[in-house]
Amino acid sequence: MDPERRMKTGLGERFTRLVHEYGRHLLGIFVLVLLVHDVFGTHGFLAMRRKQQEIQKVSSELERLNKENAALQREKQDLKTDPQTIRRIAREELQLAHPGEVIIKLPPPAPTPDAAPPARP
Repeated sequence: MDPERRMKTGLGERFTRLVHEYGRHLLGIFVLVLLVHDVFGTHGFLAMRRKQQEIQKVSSELERLNKENAALQREKQDLKTDPQTIRRIAREELQLAHPGEVIIKLPPPAPTPDAAPPARP
């Protein structure tokens, strides 16, 4: 047997011995690394949960904004077509009155002692 062939068979025997000796340990470490990566990695379980919570939060915000948009659309339509709404806005915000009506403005109510900020020493 030439030395080169003896070296190849020696390496093969060495590799086989190492696999038998440390194979299970290496396989266990590899599985553990994969498990940690699946839980804590960038696309792991925890990251996916965070993304799902974020998606749920954004969806609820979108639903709220859609409801607000619909209410504003109704208000816009009322302001264009409903005379009662137009009169109410004119009276409340512009302090307009019909001929012969008198507008009486009352002073704002005085703050109660409970609502007053604490005095500084």
